Amino acid sequence: MCAIEAAKRGRRVTVLEHNAQIGRKILISGGGRCNFTNLHTRPEHFLSANPHFAKSALARYTPRDFVALVERHGVRYHEKAAGQLFCDGSAREIVELLEAECAANGVRIETGRVVRSVARGFEIADDRDVWLAGSLVIAMGGLSVPKIGATPFGYSVAEQFGLRLVERRPALVPLTFGREDQRKFDGLAGVSTAVVARAGGRSFREKLLFTHRGLSGPAVLQASSYWTPGEEIEIDLLPGVDVEAAMLKRRSAGDRSQVRSLFGEWLPKRLADRWCEIAGESRALAVIGDRDIARISAGLHHWRVLPSGTEGYEKAEVTAGGVDTGELSSQTMETRRVPGLYFIGEVVDVTGQLGGFNFQWAWASGFAAGQYV
Repeated sequence: MCAIEAAKRGRRVTVLEHNAQIGRKILISGGGRCNFTNLHTRPEHFLSANPHFAKSALARYTPRDFVALVERHGVRYHEKAAGQLFCDGSAREIVELLEAECAANGVRIETGRVVRSVARGFEIADDRDVWLAGSLVIAMGGLSVPKIGATPFGYSVAEQFGLRLVERRPALVPLTFGREDQRKFDGLAGVSTAVVARAGGRSFREKLLFTHRGLSGPAVLQASSYWTPGEEIEIDLLPGVDVEAAMLKRRSAGDRSQVRSLFGEWLPKRLADRWCEIAGESRALAVIGDRDIARISAGLHHWRVLPSGTEGYEKAEVTAGGVDTGELSSQTMETRRVPGLYFIGEVVDVTGQLGGFNFQWAWASGFAAGQYV
């Protein structure tokens, strides 16, 4: 995106891509269909030490701007939920439209170029050639999904030029159980249910998924970005259900079924059975007192989990943290200390929530830099 915009201004642009093909992260996103933007993109959907930094770029290049580009190239798409837009066909269509725009504007793309060093000036040495540039844009992404080429190179360049970094960590990532919870919930891998997950003062109503090692699914991935190691996350297993009132009503009606039967009406059976097994709850509704009903309800609405950690960068969708936004102009993405040096996208300390927001940040920050580089 940055290369396209810079080339439109008459700049001579070369993209040095260290992978053998461009857009590998685009190709694997959204189950291969690429959730390329979100129509409801707003600054509050992003996490950063400076929550105001992203506002300028996001306002100047909106989801509608990218949708217009998609439509101009005849890419068919659909909205899944909450403004999330996906290709009807393949994520490859997004890569191809960006490649076509580059070609139309004279951008040179060099793949398989592993950059070895960057010197002031800017002299860039890769494993074959040395390049001289008037400006340099670092669009290297973060540490997530190393199997498709993620490296810390972007951060290394920032450090080389004396820029501050915000601590990096996996985000939008599955959380792992501690030993006791691992034992309790062993065998539930694949069970999914709608929940509200809370962490770091934020809450997300989405699906939860039990895995072999812990918890995943959109609700947990969202919460993981706000989770701090050593803190608990809280999960409401039955959002919108007044468990206490329902149990009291059924009891007063003389319902003699077991608690697990009632839970089985609301939760996946395997989870309902395991929950009752863990709680040692095998009684019939008719014999349970008010205090126990209140306790059972609270347990379902306020399940507190202390994760032992995350699945790491291998399973993380993005990297939180990165180049400190205080080092950059929010208007141009240029570094304040080194004229001509720009950082855009995931390498910057701006992390979107799940649902197309990180791609929109990539397009917007690339567009912003492309107007000035």
